[in-house]
Amino acid sequence: MVSEGDADTPTDSASEGASASAIHSDSASAAPAEASDSGNGAPVAPDVDEQHPESESWIWVGRHRPPVPRALMNLMSSGWAAQDQAEVPRHPAADNFAARRAALSELFAGRNLVIPNGPLKVRSNDTDYRFRPGTDFFWLTGGMEPDAVLVLEADGDGHTPTLFVQPRNDRSTHDFFTDARYGEFWTGPRMGLAETTQHLGVATAPIDELDERLERLAASDTVTLRDMDPRIDDVFAESDGDDELVTALAEMRLVKDRFEVAMLQQAVDSTIRGFEDVVKALPEVLENGERVVEGVFNARARLEGNDVGYDTIAASGAHATFLHWTRNDGQVGYGDLLLLDAGVECRQLYTADVTRTIPVSGKYTAEQREIYQIVLDAQTAAIAEVAPGAQFMTPHRTAMRVLAEGLHRLGILTVEPELAVRRDQQLHRRWTIHGTSHMLGLDVHDCSNARDEHYHGELRPGYVLTVEPGLYFQPDDLTVPERYRGIGVRIEDDVLVTEDGHRVLSERLPRDPDAVEAWIAGLSQAER
Repeated sequence: MVSEGDADTPTDSASEGASASAIHSDSASAAPAEASDSGNGAPVAPDVDEQHPESESWIWVGRHRPPVPRALMNLMSSGWAAQDQAEVPRHPAADNFAARRAALSELFAGRNLVIPNGPLKVRSNDTDYRFRPGTDFFWLTGGMEPDAVLVLEADGDGHTPTLFVQPRNDRSTHDFFTDARYGEFWTGPRMGLAETTQHLGVATAPIDELDERLERLAASDTVTLRDMDPRIDDVFAESDGDDELVTALAEMRLVKDRFEVAMLQQAVDSTIRGFEDVVKALPEVLENGERVVEGVFNARARLEGNDVGYDTIAASGAHATFLHWTRNDGQVGYGDLLLLDAGVECRQLYTADVTRTIPVSGKYTAEQREIYQIVLDAQTAAIAEVAPGAQFMTPHRTAMRVLAEGLHRLGILTVEPELAVRRDQQLHRRWTIHGTSHMLGLDVHDCSNARDEHYHGELRPGYVLTVEPGLYFQPDDLTVPERYRGIGVRIEDDVLVTEDGHRVLSERLPRDPDAVEAWIAGLSQAER
């Protein structure tokens, strides 16, 4: 990776002085250079910095940026072909975004709303993580740019929306090659104000006008989405309205519209192909371990989607007894079970969340199949309970009852299942500690800030939830017969609540143990 400072530049006191006082700030408020006479939008080199008259051959472009030789600035200012302004297509969900903003406006009548997307996050030193938009911001706008901020300014009975975004650092400004974070010579073309308005259907303003807007809003009733952008948190004091906004957005996202369901199905379909890729790669997995599982699945996520929706869990053998094994650095044995819990996040940021526990050899042992069947029975019974009007907790309680009965049959649970699952006992949870369901959407654990009553209330059409029971017998658990120790099984599917029942979005991925074995055999044969 190249760095911004890979050049022969002055390093004397004049350069240090330029850091404190530069011709052009490296912030978004930097003034663009005057357009050139060539008509191609290239920048003209600005006048030499008056504070450095002795350095007439250098152009000082901003704090912490190396100065640019005037000769290079002149060379970069011309010789570029005119760039066609391609029409940006309207986002397929632009009308959905507008409707969501209108619904939010009704909930917060007379109060200004400030919803940031968040900045780039540092991975190490001067390298950033790939940017992933904030969930609530994206749900309201579809915007993908870091540092952007949505402002809904109270206006009579409604709100006027403005999306503040970073203008393009194209060839109309020298920042296109001097700004390593936003300059298009470094990062490639990106959408500016006009393109964003055209794509998302919302009015835009340059990000350097945001401070003035925030200062004005600070004098009136303003609610903010906190802990997303320090710039916003520093301007507005915390208020009860901030918590109300977090809760409102989570609850508004509970019911998925048609576009969202289609995107979730797309994410699930890609995830299924990722699982197939892993099965095809089992010979290499046996040689090089869990890292191969993670790498193969994640490659599918980048090929077809934005990324993985969460850290892939590739747990082989006894690692499957740890619920969130994401180290994925172990070896894989021929007789192991491989628990793969993974999900593709599609390009519109909706994620799948699917788990299968497969025999690496292609055949379950008797003990593995015995435990697997108990978990499958629990999941099948739980999925059958998913329907509009049913209680959210009913699938969980059903799954726990079936698991407790299975544990009792194995002699592991030494009390009657009815007693074990009582609220004041919960003895079965030694071997199945987690819940059975969570909401799914833009976040893998979607809508987690909704009020508790929604997780103890009725399911509604448009909810998408996981159903994922499991049993985990750790290698050192002396309450478990030795033949079962080290076995971990989880089976997880993504389920849409429909008007008359449910639809399993991940139905195409086999769950029955015989079907799983046949699936593995078919994919393995295809690879030969």
